[in-house]
Amino acid sequence: MNLLLSRLDEQQRRWSVAMEADRIGPQGDQVLSQITGIDPKSIQSGRQELAGELTERPVDRVRLPGGGRQRAEKKMRS
Repeated sequence: MNLLLSRLDEQQRRWSVAMEADRIGPQGDQVLSQITGIDPKSIQSGRQELAGELTERPVDRVRLPGGGRQRAEKKMRS
């Protein structure tokens, strides 16, 4: 499972693990969090995104605008 997940991007990993957690049942989030190292909150986010039919997720981006790590250095205008 971890080999497959290593080939997916961030949101695809969330969705795949969320679907598998649903299949396992009530303890699915905890079990898959231990196996994959993905935070249970991320698994819950994936489940919510799938329940919303991914309508709010951008098609051409992995993260929503403004998401991700901030720049370490600020750009200087010249």
